[in-house]
Amino acid sequence: MYAIIEACGRQYKVQEGESVYFEKLNTEEGKKVTFDKVVLVSDNGKVQIGNPYVTGAKVEGKVLVNGRGKKITVFKYKPKKNERKTIGHRQDYSKVEITSIKAVAEKKATKATENADDVKEEKAEVKEEKTTKKSATKKETK
Repeated sequence: MYAIIEACGRQYKVQEGESVYFEKLNTEEGKKVTFDKVVLVSDNGKVQIGNPYVTGAKVEGKVLVNGRGKKITVFKYKPKKNERKTIGHRQDYSKVEITSIKAVAEKKATKATENADDVKEEKAEVKEEKTTKKSATKKETK
């Protein structure tokens, strides 16, 4: 079972028991985190896709570590102008272990979808009748 969630302005594919690095979350180490913005849930071939999010689906996790990444060095250079600038920073992150993925079962078909199915069946029957009438008239003319 996996899910695609939206957090920190990005989308992540997560599975239960997996550790994922997010941008810094405002949560202390050892606390639980709930992600409500679930875009997709897949469970043994059954896929639920949200519009834009799957209603009732949640992904829960536990913050393991709040830390800082490796130093990133940025060097800006403009030729023939004697402009050189070195800048660097360390990006904050939160390491989260995904504990559970909860998805709501699909709802039963509503009346509107049932009516739409009935209309489709009626149209198919009308097409069949038209084709049989055409074939019968062709046989009579021969």
